[in-house]
Amino acid sequence: MTQKIIIDTDPGQDDAVAILLALAAPEELDVLGIVAVAGNVPLPLTERNARIVCELAGRTDVPVYAGCDAPISRPLITAEHVHGTTGLDGPPMEEPTMPLQDKHGVDYIIDTLREEPEGTVTLCPLGPLTNIATAFQRAPDVVGRVKEIVLMGGAYFEVGNITPAAEFNIYVDPEAADVVFKSGVAITVVPLDLTHQALTSPERIRPFREMGTKVGDTIAAWTDFFERFDKEKYGSEGAPLHDPCVIAYLIDRSLMSGRHINVEIETSSELTLGMTVADWWRVTDRPANATFLKDIDTDRFFALLADRIGKL
Repeated sequence: MTQKIIIDTDPGQDDAVAILLALAAPEELDVLGIVAVAGNVPLPLTERNARIVCELAGRTDVPVYAGCDAPISRPLITAEHVHGTTGLDGPPMEEPTMPLQDKHGVDYIIDTLREEPEGTVTLCPLGPLTNIATAFQRAPDVVGRVKEIVLMGGAYFEVGNITPAAEFNIYVDPEAADVVFKSGVAITVVPLDLTHQALTSPERIRPFREMGTKVGDTIAAWTDFFERFDKEKYGSEGAPLHDPCVIAYLIDRSLMSGRHINVEIETSSELTLGMTVADWWRVTDRPANATFLKDIDTDRFFALLADRIGKL
């Protein structure tokens, strides 16, 4: 059956590829809407970028909403050092012409969860969890109506990419992440431990260069830009496509595997703020609240990505 999803995102080149993958999989995914959140870059750029990606995919029918412009209780931290000043640096991008919806993104999430049949909508956060947590706090009745949350964020073995202990999405708004992980909703976490296996390489990006389409050329140019940070910082061959892993998992769950464990969010420590404290070895008696993915079939992931996006 086609899965109804809401994508909550802060594009970001890898977010953009994730959106394209979702829009290229209409048999598996019904993208009800896209909600932007401040994260990789400020909100005026993330909502702009979401509309740019929809236009690139020829899907101006998908509504885009602007959500929260700052974390629940902290100043916004952004990642232009990774994604560039626009969030989509690399190839020149035209300004979008499709409209931004008037409704606030949080209200859209609440209204959609109330209007759709209970247990039919999956939330797919690809950035900080501010919008999701705000919706849950503002309208507690919608929490039980969510089918599941599949999110990109956190780490265990790989630990942090913005601090020694924390992954960026969780670190930006740890209070929001705490709300979400304590909500009782079925959660699947796609952490750095998994996404750092989904590294780009010349061979893996070649199919996009050879598509002969604007979408393929744009993805190749985005990855050319995006890769420079990881190559310089980590000495890696390429860069991890973090967020497309969320969408790929929804399309084909056999691509990834992990464990159902307890995950808590650190919200107070100066050293480990934003850490996802994942009880991978089940050394506590805290109840499991999330499926923490760890392994991915990388070749099949990139084959899926090229096959679907090649159809746009």
